[in-house]
Amino acid sequence: MEKISCNVSNCSHNKENTCYANIINVGGKSAKKDCDTCCGSFLDSKNYGSLTSNVNQSGSNCTAINCNVGTCIYNSNNICTADSIQVSGEGVNIYTETRCSTFKSK
Repeated sequence: MEKISCNVSNCSHNKENTCYANIINVGGKSAKKDCDTCCGSFLDSKNYGSLTSNVNQSGSNCTAINCNVGTCIYNSNNICTADSIQVSGEGVNIYTETRCSTFKSK
């Protein structure tokens, strides 16, 4: 995994549009479009502060993606095989308002 780009600016794992969570979980089991997916690892920074300073101590970004989107071409045994992904969402209050913009239907 090259990197997880994220424009969900109020996620506590987001630092300069890069995800620094140890692992993210993409949901949307039978998604038909990217808006049917979500990042289950979203944590609102107003409630959780910035977690980028205490994860991945080596300074690397997130490299593991669990994915239960069975309809995505990048899902292989619930692991994302895309070289990189884009997580999107504007004005997000809860994880279901995020999406995996890299989603491609089988």
